[in-house]
Amino acid sequence: MAKSLLITNCKQLVTLAGPARPRVGAELRELSIIRDGAMLVSDGRIDRVGSRQQIESTIDSNAEVVDAGGRIVLPGFIDAHTHPVFAGTRADEFEERATGVSYQEIAARGGGIQSTVNHTRAASVDDLIARGKRYAQWFLRGGTTTVEAKSGYGLSLEDELKILRAIRALDEQTPLRYVPTFLGAHTFPTEYRSRPDAYVSLVIDEMIPRVAREKLAEFCDVFCEQNVFTTEQAWRILSAARCHGFGLRIHADQLSLSGGATLAAELGTATADHLEHTNEQGIAAMKEAGVQPVLLPGSVYALGSSRYPAARAMIDAGLALVLATDFNPGSSPTPSMLMVLSLASTHLKMTVAESISAATVNAAYSLNRGDKVGSLEPGKIADFVVYDCDDYRELGYFFGVEHAQNVYANGQLVYLR
Repeated sequence: MAKSLLITNCKQLVTLAGPARPRVGAELRELSIIRDGAMLVSDGRIDRVGSRQQIESTIDSNAEVVDAGGRIVLPGFIDAHTHPVFAGTRADEFEERATGVSYQEIAARGGGIQSTVNHTRAASVDDLIARGKRYAQWFLRGGTTTVEAKSGYGLSLEDELKILRAIRALDEQTPLRYVPTFLGAHTFPTEYRSRPDAYVSLVIDEMIPRVAREKLAEFCDVFCEQNVFTTEQAWRILSAARCHGFGLRIHADQLSLSGGATLAAELGTATADHLEHTNEQGIAAMKEAGVQPVLLPGSVYALGSSRYPAARAMIDAGLALVLATDFNPGSSPTPSMLMVLSLASTHLKMTVAESISAATVNAAYSLNRGDKVGSLEPGKIADFVVYDCDDYRELGYFFGVEHAQNVYANGQLVYLR
């Protein structure tokens, strides 16, 4: 029988305990903090949570003790939008953008996503797993214990399957938990640029059925945008994916008001992601349909843009907001949820409490994991982080710092600074 684990001497035990659903409105600021708290973990699950006095008086003397040292303890972050399996980097394009060349100009000449596709197609599945393990360590040491992981850098049947198989291997071989998403409709590969409808048919008729048959993904995503997939093409792909049992997600209104948010509402997708250009009508439609917005301020920052999504309007409308990194080699090369928390306060005008809710419990529900992770409550998986801070607000306030002292996944220590 596994030994129990007592986490004690927590200055703030930030539990996020509350209703069994995503948090909205004022609820986003309610973190259910236990001061001078403690938590008992048994067999990788949370057994009890309470004040230090309550918990310590009831524990078995054989329990292993983790003294938080008067620090703060939170659930592991859940990063609900990442692209963590790819080959190569785009550091050269990053330098070009610093000289004034736009992301769209680089993509138009065969760079951007296609550049990463070329490198990823040339890599073996073992190469991708090795690179992915490096990035998994980056996520963990930043306090992230679950990621939604998209394919999308293969854009052929075999290369998309290769990426999804690498994601499955990473889920099995690292402490990081991966939720796989098929993103064959990321862009049109070079060989299909002149016949986009043929590529849409390839995604619908060959890729989606094969991914479903091999059970390689839980969700399907489409990049709905001008010069990429139209709303009509996105509707066809996502409708086909639904017929094969996938949950739906969509890249929406990132570079223009493309109609992605309203399409998300029409289809009842789990999430609509990016939303930098979404207007009041799109916000109202998402609210009516129960779509969760996933905001990615890291990509706005990395692209040098000043157009951030209207987070406050979305919160005021009652949407169950999610924050994520959009970790990828081109437009958001960061795995740091702490960086995202800082950007959410400075550019989205969200409080740190709202951001923490959006990056934990709300993110968990967007991935159908709300009953398992995202808060520190009895029965949930023991994914938690001890941060070297006196107050949870310091996580967004001191930016550029890796605050995590100890990171636990499934009740096991997976990172120690």
